[in-house]
Amino acid sequence: MAEESTGSGKPVGFALVGTGMIAGFHARALADVPGARLVAAVSRDQAKARAFLDKQPAGPEVFATASLDEALARPEVDAVIITTPSGAHLDPALRAAQAGKHVVVEKPLEITAARCDKIIEACQRHGVKLATIFGARFGDANRELKIAVDAGRFGRITLAEAACKWWRSQEYYDNGGWKGTQALDGGGALMNQAIHVVDLLLWMMGPVDSVCAFTGILAHERIEVEDTAVAALRFRSGALGVIHAATSVWPGLPRTLAVHGDKGTVVVEQDDLVRWEFLQENERDVEIRERFAKKTGASGGSSDPAAISHQPHARQLADFVRALGSNGKPLVDGREGRRSVELIEAIYQSAREGRLIRPGVDQSRI
Repeated sequence: MAEESTGSGKPVGFALVGTGMIAGFHARALADVPGARLVAAVSRDQAKARAFLDKQPAGPEVFATASLDEALARPEVDAVIITTPSGAHLDPALRAAQAGKHVVVEKPLEITAARCDKIIEACQRHGVKLATIFGARFGDANRELKIAVDAGRFGRITLAEAACKWWRSQEYYDNGGWKGTQALDGGGALMNQAIHVVDLLLWMMGPVDSVCAFTGILAHERIEVEDTAVAALRFRSGALGVIHAATSVWPGLPRTLAVHGDKGTVVVEQDDLVRWEFLQENERDVEIRERFAKKTGASGGSSDPAAISHQPHARQLADFVRALGSNGKPLVDGREGRRSVELIEAIYQSAREGRLIRPGVDQSRI
């Protein structure tokens, strides 16, 4: 492991707060990141934290505790990674910031924009870095798409589509404890699963002016949140867009993002580039198509939440370590993480009230 990450020259010590399934991806990712090391795991049950660590690529020197305060008091902990249920991100984030520890939060940053704002403000006030995990931004195909968008290669962008048509069994919700609950999941297929592609959509297209949506519980029982949602969007640029989000589509299809304009079309399926066409070709287009010609066929968790790679997490954690070392800004900071939550809240409001909603605008004034 490289011994360079901060101005002090020592690796950044991370504590995992929460030891559920997604925490394992972070532990494996940290093992691949130069300048980073896992130093602690926090769970409500210390024995559970120890059992978690025993399954990870971490040595016996990594300590397990049931006390977040104990972890935050240890000088070897420079940053925390919060992997608790979505609606339980706020408290550990605030406590970590107050203790002067940098903060990484699994998506979503929190389940409302107001709660996101509290985390962002606390990290600013205490002078610590904040990042929200959206590993899809670090995929090769999505990065190439972003370069093309920023270069204006699509001409006038006219339409964008984001689809996350996944499948989750009834057992997934029945055995998940917090999954499917409003208080801790904050929403269903949109807030938990499709938020990755919603983030990509906003990254490519910019802010949304207005949204109209429908949601439903169509394939599951005993859940409080949607398993199916559709939304129509008008971006501030004038382009139109659509979002499909579901955990009700068997057997589950790869996540898809498409951007269309009057001079180009690109379609990304998971991290496979399935279409790359521009009216005005350049020298890189052939190379890009050849590089992505061999599809990986990765499901990306479309039917099995554990069937994802830890490499996107590793890339994003490496970016965070870079930001700490250079005193720069993480690619996906708190404000970037907040954007998708605000849009999803607007989608829920539109579906609930049956009307057009303008995200981020006081609805009582329009």
